[in-house]
Amino acid sequence: MRFIILFVLFIGFFEIHAQKITLSGKVIDKATGESLPFSSVVIKGKPIGTIANLSGEFDFHFPSEYRNDILVVSMLGYENFEAPVWSVINSGQKTIELNKSITMLDEVVVTDSLIAGGEILRVALSKIEQNFAMEPFMMDGFYRDIKKVSGTTIALLEAAVKIFDDNYAKPRNPSKLREHVKLVEIRKSLGYENKFAAYFDQKNLLEDLLLHNSIRYHHDIAEDVFENIQREDDSFYNDHEIFVLSYEKDFKLKVFIDKVDYSIIHVDFEISYTGDNLDTRKDVVNTFIGYKKKIDFRRYNGKMYLNYITVITQEKWNDVNTKALKFDTELTQHLLINQVYANTAERIRSTEKMRNYGLQYQDYPYNKEFWASYNVIKETALDRKVIEDLEREAPLEKQFEAE
Repeated sequence: MRFIILFVLFIGFFEIHAQKITLSGKVIDKATGESLPFSSVVIKGKPIGTIANLSGEFDFHFPSEYRNDILVVSMLGYENFEAPVWSVINSGQKTIELNKSITMLDEVVVTDSLIAGGEILRVALSKIEQNFAMEPFMMDGFYRDIKKVSGTTIALLEAAVKIFDDNYAKPRNPSKLREHVKLVEIRKSLGYENKFAAYFDQKNLLEDLLLHNSIRYHHDIAEDVFENIQREDDSFYNDHEIFVLSYEKDFKLKVFIDKVDYSIIHVDFEISYTGDNLDTRKDVVNTFIGYKKKIDFRRYNGKMYLNYITVITQEKWNDVNTKALKFDTELTQHLLINQVYANTAERIRSTEKMRNYGLQYQDYPYNKEFWASYNVIKETALDRKVIEDLEREAPLEKQFEAE
């Protein structure tokens, strides 16, 4: 990344509604005009934030009391954009140019060039309990899952949740959920009656997504990864130099680690499986599973907390007799953390906990006013295609209300 980015902050609207401020913006690359997806947008030193979508766009809702605080937009490989919220509002400034991180970071510094990637990763994993929250905390989150069959969206579900966790200590059983989750609001389309719904897991997909947090659950790493993970050119994030490690043998793995305290900032993971009979349902057999995962963390009060997690699962279904491709399915899941409550005394009572069956079966009335000012991942042009697919039955708002 050898260029300057252009952060176009379209204040398409600025409003104070129920004592909240809303800023709308887009993050793009100055040299190419391409968007910079998943850029973090936060209020400096505060536990609240959001992320840009795949088109680099965001709507950020936050309390009006933060009007005199600093707005921070950050992206791996770039210096932060920082400005008082009030100045962004009052100046009407449409574009802000940011310089790429310092050129020297393109080369591995001589003094630490002998540190192998495997050594760096071992140290980072050994420091999880030092760098991540070890006191009880609560998080406000936005969950979304989108189900597609052969490129056409058949179902959409979104939920506002509260997530409580004791700490990032290594669990005895990494396949058993440690977090307690409370559903606040749910909205979903009508597609769960679609005949293809049976080809997606019917379990609680939000619980399943939380279990994909490899750092929280201290997932084991094979010795081969430590021996063969490569150190790439260093990078830069939030005013810190960053180690970048990558592995590309049986699967793809990229890990970004802070050079100051070895805290893990971001993880990209990708793997695929091919077989004659991975799963059989009705008259079709699953012959391919592709899996991609992104986990991102942000620092608050000196500790790292989940920022977002995204998982995309793709499957191919063939005729059980002829082996000809019948259709493919894709499940996209996002969890965005809007706010962190560190060292909290608040708990989620057993009577408040989310039921352990699928979210689509948990009935909550649609609360349109709530969703109007809740931080979600802003829809993109692709999402508008999703909406067009879903609205063949009825307007989405009507579907939310019907459910």
